[in-house]
Amino acid sequence: MSKIDEIRSEMIKAMKAKDKARKDVLSLLLAELKNFEINNRTELTDEDGNQIILKQIKQLKETLSLTPADRQDIIDECNFSISVLNEYAPKMMDEEEIRKVIEETLAELSIEKPTPQDKGKIMKSLMPKTKGKADGKLVNQVLGSMM
Repeated sequence: MSKIDEIRSEMIKAMKAKDKARKDVLSLLLAELKNFEINNRTELTDEDGNQIILKQIKQLKETLSLTPADRQDIIDECNFSISVLNEYAPKMMDEEEIRKVIEETLAELSIEKPTPQDKGKIMKSLMPKTKGKADGKLVNQVLGSMM
């Protein structure tokens, strides 16, 4: 089942349950997924779908960070949307899994003790392995802690 079919069926369930807020979030996500297919003229892959979902979550988090504290309605709406989108987002790697991938990458690059000068080279080969599976900031922090 493709991401579009999965989101569409969940949206239908939300409509039947008269859960308007959830339906609205899924409807916007479905539109983004379809727009991707239309704009790129290709079939949506799971990887593309995951990237779109993660992008939506990132945008909502940015909105949250820019929202004034007295606008509780916007804050609640963003938090709800993020919680719904997290159900469909790929499972992100935790620090321990990231550390393991970093150690494998260091072994591939024949680097025993990473230094700040090596960081660019390490990140260049590390990021394709963690793209869509881990937050780039967290990867950078874990690598920084190992130096």
